[in-house]
Amino acid sequence: MSSELKQSYQIDPADLPAEAVIFGCTAAMREIRNTIDCVLSSDLPVLIQGETGTGKEVVARFLHSRSNRRDAPFVRLNCAAVPAGLLESELFGREKGAYAGANDDRQGLVEVADGGTLFLDEIADLPWDLQGRLLQLLQDATYVRVGGSQERRGNVRIICATNIHLRGAVEAGAFRQDLFCRIDIVSLRLSALRDRKNDIPQLCDYFLRKLARQFGRNAPQLNPATLQLLKQWDWPGNLRELENWVARVIILGDEAALGSEFRRQAAASNLLEYQEPRFGAFKGFPRRSSSEVTAAGILKVLRANHWNRRKAAEELNMSYRSLLHRLREVGPPPRRRTHRGLPPLHD
Repeated sequence: MSSELKQSYQIDPADLPAEAVIFGCTAAMREIRNTIDCVLSSDLPVLIQGETGTGKEVVARFLHSRSNRRDAPFVRLNCAAVPAGLLESELFGREKGAYAGANDDRQGLVEVADGGTLFLDEIADLPWDLQGRLLQLLQDATYVRVGGSQERRGNVRIICATNIHLRGAVEAGAFRQDLFCRIDIVSLRLSALRDRKNDIPQLCDYFLRKLARQFGRNAPQLNPATLQLLKQWDWPGNLRELENWVARVIILGDEAALGSEFRRQAAASNLLEYQEPRFGAFKGFPRRSSSEVTAAGILKVLRANHWNRRKAAEELNMSYRSLLHRLREVGPPPRRRTHRGLPPLHD
């Protein structure tokens, strides 16, 4: 492999998120970081499991960039993205004439990754027959190109990743048990974002700076109320979904875009039934629809503004007309409350 090609597969640690961003502050993720320290000097296979979007490839790159193979290539293959008929030659290479259209010899990714790390993403999608060939590579470090007869040596470290319960796939007969035992020597199970919500502010800060550079924009700051709202969401798409939300903020120009879009999706999932914000927490958000403001919230803000409806509407960041409409929905006409000992509402 040419030095130029080899360099294109190398990882610059400066391109990775900071360690504190990758692993955050939860005990589970810090334990993963400690486990990585224990395997850096070995060539043991590593299996990274976790839901889609939890950062499995980033962790694999981090591990490689700090291992004794860091100056060699890091090569990724998504087993679910390549047609089954092409996976074997993609992985192990081919000889000229191996099949129709094979007009020359071609290196496989095992050769490209020589001396470095081969990262097999979505390993559960690897066809059964190729699972056997991968097992051979792991057991005796040998393989043969498609259409060839010469046994070759494969000097690579294998890191696999999957978003499914791989042991369950073994029990279902969809994944080879012998291969599972071979790649499950060191297992890292990444936490979902819903289990590390205290990391959201730091993750948002990282994504804001990263995407601002990428899009050539200035990075806005999210106010505490927005960050608190983000912590109410369970983030089924995990880090990838959070990054997409931050990208929306960068592209649309301010965090109000995040607030309005988030509320639209949150309302569809009944997420707006979160704890009532304290007085003043509505500031900085976009205009609110009257249905989004509870009766208790309206009365709280009205009292704080001495029953001045215009000031209350401004504080709630909703239109005066919307506030009047909401007042009619939540109780008797405001002026009728004066005989109950309440001060009169005024504008």
